[in-house]
Amino acid sequence: MFEILKTDFEISEEIGCGKFGTIYRCISKLTGQSFACKTIQKTLLLDSTDRECLNKEPKILQLLSGNSNILQIYKVYEDDNYLHIVTELCSSDDLYDRLSNGLFSEKDAAVILRQLVSAINYCHKMGVAHRDIKPDNILFDSQDNLKLADFGYAEWFLGNEKKTMRGLVGTPYYVAPEVLLGREYNEKVDIWSAGAMLYIMLSGVAPFCGDTTKEIFEAVLRGNLRFPTRIFGSVSTEVKDLLRKMICKDVSRRFSAEQVLRHPWIINGGETRSTADSRN
Repeated sequence: MFEILKTDFEISEEIGCGKFGTIYRCISKLTGQSFACKTIQKTLLLDSTDRECLNKEPKILQLLSGNSNILQIYKVYEDDNYLHIVTELCSSDDLYDRLSNGLFSEKDAAVILRQLVSAINYCHKMGVAHRDIKPDNILFDSQDNLKLADFGYAEWFLGNEKKTMRGLVGTPYYVAPEVLLGREYNEKVDIWSAGAMLYIMLSGVAPFCGDTTKEIFEAVLRGNLRFPTRIFGSVSTEVKDLLRKMICKDVSRRFSAEQVLRHPWIINGGETRSTADSRN
């Protein structure tokens, strides 16, 4: 399986598993530096959409390699049966793991959101929508810098005149309503997903819930965003304002990535009048 890699790398332990493959730690024989290697068995990809995603992911990662908050790709190896994508190695915990440790302060949530939306903004400027923003795809390096990963569902949207996309992709709690409706949609689906993540970081619950996938989708389609007092009583009005503008059903009114980065709550690093007053 790893014959094509063995000239340059020593393959070590398995460190993760995703929809399209298994991730291993690998060590450069030249420098001794550790990397991550995502290995995909091509013969298992029977669906044409999956094969298309497989072909696009390394190309998209190479296109986006100039941003420090996007997982950096180093090398691609391919033979008839396998594709190996070698990337920088991140720490063992992702944002999903960190969410299991409890709620985030507004200051900590702002640090994460600013880095995430900076990465999203770079993607959008390069004509790429990620289309699967979720905690599992938010990694951190050894210096605790955020790294947006897993571009298996990413799509170029500058290839047509309307700059739109199609396709039912994403993850139930984070997917935007226009995706579920089967309509053409634009890159702002990523902003909805990032907003849903921010909501969970601050509250511990998703903005739209249900006992089944169908019920979750129905709640997303209704788009009735609420801030229950028992959960959001100590959350600032500033971040609730930002959440309303990110998790906005009307796409024309939903914030772009650049608008999110210019919002006062982001600019002030999650510091609000209420938190500042409480220290004085």
